[in-house]
Amino acid sequence: MKNNVEAIRIYIDGARDALESAQYNQKGGYYGLTVNRGYYAFFYGASAVLFTLDITRSKHSGILAAFREQFVKTGFFSVQDSNAYGEAFELRNISDDEMLGDVGQDQASITIENAKGFIDRCVLYLKQEGHI
Repeated sequence: MKNNVEAIRIYIDGARDALESAQYNQKGGYYGLTVNRGYYAFFYGASAVLFTLDITRSKHSGILAAFREQFVKTGFFSVQDSNAYGEAFELRNISDDEMLGDVGQDQASITIENAKGFIDRCVLYLKQEGHI
């Protein structure tokens, strides 16, 4: 469990750093980077809560699926959280991996807003469950 406690802390710190980086990039007008870092805020937050159940996955899609199965279906997190995480995942794939389109300011703003709320709920869950 000690290793999980350390991993949880590292991933929550990473989520906060990713959110801060997203906000910085948004101010500079780098909306693709904003979405990228906003997505990673979700990814790191979800990874932190999954560590509480000793769950890790090797793929990003696996983290999202495990998060949905363990925390959305059980009601710990809302369907809105799941949808926001999924939208950020898709936007990051489109802008980073596929290079198929530009991400706009509105999409970037929504991603940041959703990521901030998600991280807040991850931290609340971790505190309530005694992991941080």
